Amino acid sequence: MSDSGFLTAGGWRLEYTWHGPGPDAAPTLVMLHEGLGCLGLWRDLPAELARRTGLGVLAYSRAGYGGSDARPLPWPGDFMDDEAARILPEVLRAADVRRAILLGHSDGATIALLYAAAPPPGGPDLLGLVLLSPHVLTEPVTLSSIRKVMGIYEAGHLRERLARHHGDNVDVAFHGWSGAWTSGAFDTWSIEARLATIAVPSLVIQGLDDEYGTLDQVERLAAASGGPVERLLLEDCAHSPHVDQREATVAGIAGFARMVIS
Repeated sequence: MSDSGFLTAGGWRLEYTWHGPGPDAAPTLVMLHEGLGCLGLWRDLPAELARRTGLGVLAYSRAGYGGSDARPLPWPGDFMDDEAARILPEVLRAADVRRAILLGHSDGATIALLYAAAPPPGGPDLLGLVLLSPHVLTEPVTLSSIRKVMGIYEAGHLRERLARHHGDNVDVAFHGWSGAWTSGAFDTWSIEARLATIAVPSLVIQGLDDEYGTLDQVERLAAASGGPVERLLLEDCAHSPHVDQREATVAGIAGFARMVIS
């Protein structure tokens, strides 16, 4: 099965794609992109994960990204909480997801953690979390790297590259994300205290050369989570393990998926 189109959540039209079996035939791997990502920037990864895991794979662009509806600026400091508590549950209902593994990258991983810490009643059976380069607290390197990329964006070349995937949303996506992170709301931000209620296993995939976070993110997550945490630490890998170490990342995800659905 392969399908694409739009679904409605939070009052926004969100672009999505689905690969693999439908929600009545297998669990669904739900992909949550990073702060500058979107459906298109996953490239062929959703299709490959469907092949390698045998699961259905749902990927979508959040509001303000890709071909989804725009999201008014500025974005509030709790935008990830809103995504986890309000928007993601509506996405899962609209797609009829019944058993889910949430796969998030960067901000998307944080959204997955926040959802798992307080899953809404009546939602799908949550089987596990795959967390690529998650944020559980703000480190100096996080804000420093965001401010650096803001300068690169203003120079124009990054904007041109991102516009190929975000189209008219490119400035909304960039300034919504970077503006929220550098507004002061994240200066002392941490979700560690909220992770004890997570009841499912997690796989954390972290590059050892991540420019947005250190291994402290992984260790604090593992210490705080109420569920077991498996680590996959990758050399020669920065903030995007699925790009820098594609095969190791896909193999790790497939093995974790087999474990949690067995």
